Amino acid sequence: MLSLRRHAAAALLAAWAWACPAAAPAQTPAIPDLGPVPVLKRDSALPPGWAQRGVFMEILVRAYQDSNGDGIGDLNGLTSRLDYLQSLGVKGLWLMPVFKSEDHDHGYAVVNYREIEPDYGTLADFDRLLAEAHKRGIGVIVDYVMNHSAAGHPLFESAYDSRKSPYADWYIFSEDRPKGWNTFSGEPWREGNQRWYYAVFDTGMPDFNLRNPKVVDFHLDNLRFWLNRGVDGFRFDAVGVLFENSAIAWENQPENHVLLKRVHDLLDEYGNRYMVCEAPSDPAPFAQPDSCGAAFGFGLQKHIIASVKLGRLRGDLLYNLEKLPAAPLATLLANHDFFAGARLIRQFGGDEKSYRLAAGTLLTLPGTPFVYYGEEIGLGESAPVTNDDQSIRGPMSWSGEGQAGFTTAAQPFRPLVANWKTHNVAAEQADPGSLLHWYRGLIALRNAEPALSVGRFTPLSQRDAPIFAFTREHEGSTLLVLINYAYREATLTVPAPLEAARWQPVFPAGATPSLVGPAGNLQVKLAPQQMVVLKARP
Repeated sequence: MLSLRRHAAAALLAAWAWACPAAAPAQTPAIPDLGPVPVLKRDSALPPGWAQRGVFMEILVRAYQDSNGDGIGDLNGLTSRLDYLQSLGVKGLWLMPVFKSEDHDHGYAVVNYREIEPDYGTLADFDRLLAEAHKRGIGVIVDYVMNHSAAGHPLFESAYDSRKSPYADWYIFSEDRPKGWNTFSGEPWREGNQRWYYAVFDTGMPDFNLRNPKVVDFHLDNLRFWLNRGVDGFRFDAVGVLFENSAIAWENQPENHVLLKRVHDLLDEYGNRYMVCEAPSDPAPFAQPDSCGAAFGFGLQKHIIASVKLGRLRGDLLYNLEKLPAAPLATLLANHDFFAGARLIRQFGGDEKSYRLAAGTLLTLPGTPFVYYGEEIGLGESAPVTNDDQSIRGPMSWSGEGQAGFTTAAQPFRPLVANWKTHNVAAEQADPGSLLHWYRGLIALRNAEPALSVGRFTPLSQRDAPIFAFTREHEGSTLLVLINYAYREATLTVPAPLEAARWQPVFPAGATPSLVGPAGNLQVKLAPQQMVVLKARP
């Protein structure tokens, strides 16, 4: 199955040796990203609470901006677009994996945790990106995979090739095929070298044995390596499957939280860092302080989009807002995984009015919003592609000329998205009524009003109401958010704390909602699919 690559890797490993033979057995291969790393604290100069008060942009570096004409986005290309990101108002970047990988696409099959993917540039390029981002008040968190490595990582190559390898217990092996296992990817036990190894995602991504303290130390050292370079935190992939206890207890096990708390404590040593975890099936426990401390609120995005499409406030949206812990919640409408949803322009069938309401809901609700690159311009999907995930990871559209301004190469790494000629940054910059300006205005409002980022959330609407009304309050400041999901004019009486004359529209510019009534009983009338945010006058 992997024998040809295994033999080649084995020959390479045999050629390596420890720099100090007396310190280790001669047969032990050198592992490029192995070795202790001390804490070296560096101050980013970002303000306290920068992550909780800001909006993040999730970026696939490969798809964002090519700087050297090879058709592949890179770190220098991203650095060249920092002014754009600053003008959009984002305060944080989540970089999908930038480490050297085996897959040369999504990056989640890591072969060296301390080296930059060659397609993206060098460590020096990464350091420059960090420095330039920090100059603009933007933090940078990087994707980190603790659950598994690539099958081509030298650690696994060594463990796979020999039961006597010093790394034989760094991964999960069984002499006989375990029975009764069935995970989200089907059978997780993979046959190789006359035994079985556990790989919950794919044959080429074997799971680490995180019960081995040396493996945990390996990951903690890798995290220190990047923290010492100045990264502002991490997004941790697939934390629900870090530990397995049996065929019926392979996800969301208690040991996951113990390990993540240890990681959280490490980040606390550095100060003013942020970590957020991906656990789609049950995010709430991972958002607790004795675990990751923050987690993506998967499911919420589907209820927001469904409410917009149905033209009324769904009860499950209200239920999820009550159930999920608001403060450490990371919110989203879409991301790089198709299971979270297609590109929004496809989900709304090109209906940008509905698109705007979904964005308006996301950016005024509690939590830390994450915007997927290109979401702010209605970026479409790529075709033809190998799988659905690749379809939503197409090149960013910067202009209507050439290769959408993404590259000077004759062919980008993936076909341009279908709507690049109409939905690109240049075209939307020039149009004050564009989706880009809508996002920019909402993010600016959120940055200006702490009530929207850290304020108390109080829903004022009941389920099935056409208008979603709620207040956000913080340190004496009160905002009233009104979103008419209906495709018709709608009226709602809400229990607002002030009379109509005390509310001043602050978004969008020129908004003129109809408000009448005394304090405690405010009647609101909104046009079809209208959104308005009001602020209480002192």
